[in-house]
Amino acid sequence: MNWYCKSAADHPIHGPYHDSEYGFPGKDDRALFELLCLEIFQAGLSWELVLKKRPGMVAAFDGFDIDTVAAYGEQDVERLLNDAGIIRNRLKITSIIHNAGVVQGLRATHDGFANWLAAHHPQDLGAWVKLFKKTFKFTGPEVVNEFLMSTGYLDGAHAEDCPVYRAVLNRNPPWLQAKSSD
Repeated sequence: MNWYCKSAADHPIHGPYHDSEYGFPGKDDRALFELLCLEIFQAGLSWELVLKKRPGMVAAFDGFDIDTVAAYGEQDVERLLNDAGIIRNRLKITSIIHNAGVVQGLRATHDGFANWLAAHHPQDLGAWVKLFKKTFKFTGPEVVNEFLMSTGYLDGAHAEDCPVYRAVLNRNPPWLQAKSSD
């Protein structure tokens, strides 16, 4: 079993995320945007800290509503930087606001974030990283890898002996579809 599957088992913070979200496909654009934002917030920090602060971040970022976040201005940035309930990092916050605008643009070019991901799948991690770096801000290899695993585009979220692995397979994640077509 991989380290996350082992450490998440029965953990009050990691367990619910591991068991019901991590690696599961079929997320809508708002949920995809939220997960991308959480991965950006996690860069250089622990995932446990992100999960603990998640409710505060969801509230502070208006439920990660893409249009609302894209319209944020400097006053919102200052509000967020003064919110002790979230991870306060100007570069991460401004990147998230920028990325909300990018996701809005994906509606015009691909009918949304989910369709943009599907249109570029399958790729190896290196190609994904290049695409994300060209498209979004604050999306290095670790952010991209974890985001794609958390959304079912890359394999590796769960070990085969993890009880959740079978539930993920039953949802036919994109990585499994790509493997089946090889």
